[in-house]
Amino acid sequence: MTLTEHIKKRLPLVLIVAVAAGAYGLWRGTQDPGPGPGFMQGNGRIEATEIDIATQLPGRVEQILVNEGDFVKVGQVLAVMNLDSLRAQLDEAQARQRQAGHAVAAAQAQVALRESDVATQQAIVKQRDSDLFAARQRLNRSRTLAQRGAASRQELDDDQARLHSAEAGLAAAKAQVISAQAGVAAAKADLVGAESAVTATAATVARVEADLKDGSLKAPRDGRIQLRVAQPGEVLGAGGRVLNMLDLADVSMTFFMPEAVAGRLAMGSEVRILLDAAPGYVIPAAVSFVASQAQFTPKTVETASERQKLMFRIKARLPTALLLKHLDQVKTGLPGVAWVRTDTTQPWPESLNVRLPGAQPSGQMQ
Repeated sequence: MTLTEHIKKRLPLVLIVAVAAGAYGLWRGTQDPGPGPGFMQGNGRIEATEIDIATQLPGRVEQILVNEGDFVKVGQVLAVMNLDSLRAQLDEAQARQRQAGHAVAAAQAQVALRESDVATQQAIVKQRDSDLFAARQRLNRSRTLAQRGAASRQELDDDQARLHSAEAGLAAAKAQVISAQAGVAAAKADLVGAESAVTATAATVARVEADLKDGSLKAPRDGRIQLRVAQPGEVLGAGGRVLNMLDLADVSMTFFMPEAVAGRLAMGSEVRILLDAAPGYVIPAAVSFVASQAQFTPKTVETASERQKLMFRIKARLPTALLLKHLDQVKTGLPGVAWVRTDTTQPWPESLNVRLPGAQPSGQMQ
């Protein structure tokens, strides 16, 4: 084989290698080399605090007043449970409360009546005591007259009998006072019982009213409805979920970093987030959580060698003011990259300066 033939035979292979090398060089030239040493990235997804809107009591869903994707305000009524049975319970409890109130009035009247009986019996005791005093005085005079022969023995015996009768009358009157006082104590006990019944029925009314309020499911905070779990007409048990909402004022990204990086991050350290869906924007965040123990990296790390390493879970929280300003653009589940500085003496590079929708590029957090 001549040299010319050899060259012609090898020329296609050389051209293929040259084209491949050129394409690789062009690909390398178009890749973002990153911000360089002192910075580290981790993959993650945008997350928000989820809140389940559930019924406290079992019952039937009567109305759902919002749809998936709706923005809601704190205190806004989102759904209403069927409250017919609770309204009936409230009517019954209020009737019992009125009945207990009447029982209190009757018990108070009984106390007043028994106290009047005590006063009457005490007056009788005074009268009987006066009768006893008169009987003693008369007996003493009869004895003196009998000794002088001016009174008969019969008169003395009669006065003696009158004294005994007066003593018995006084003792009986005093016993009636004790009985009347016992009646007052019993009437007061009945009054306490009636007042306790009023308190109990008032508590029942308050409980049923609270259940009625809980029958209107309200938003615990501002957010967005993510999912309608139940539909009108469905019967749910206690704690049954009706809606699921997102607290858009508490949004973060969770990512993973090796020990060498996680150990340098302090709470509040700056983070820059780039979302795959919005590559033109750089979103500011701050470290709000660093795991105290390492764990295996999630499957989102591609290579087997990387998955074998232990990593620390880190959460970066987006500023509340920024979230409230761009509520309509906040979406959870979006994948992206979180950049952190391992060397805080270095400024953020131009590619990681904050860039937000409707805002001028800035190197400062907004």
